[in-house]
Amino acid sequence: MRKLSWTPKSIRNFKRLIRQNPRLRQEIDRALQQLVVEPSHSSLRTHKLKGDLADTWACSIDYSYRILFKSVQDQEEESILLINIGTHDDVY
Repeated sequence: MRKLSWTPKSIRNFKRLIRQNPRLRQEIDRALQQLVVEPSHSSLRTHKLKGDLADTWACSIDYSYRILFKSVQDQEEESILLINIGTHDDVY
């Protein structure tokens, strides 16, 4: 199982999203749990990004919200670094 790591930006955006829309908490938790277990699960619609974000991946929380992340090697174990969480327009 992978470990989740958060950037300061992802923490700040997570807290802002939960404050603005508390119902998202459960959906974000579900997506993060699935991301740790199986990042390529079809429910997440995980895809590699291009251009300036070429080394970054994205997955869906729901139709409007996304999680941007990178897969990193951390002390002999694979880790998922959360880069940003928010609406489609906010994260890209």
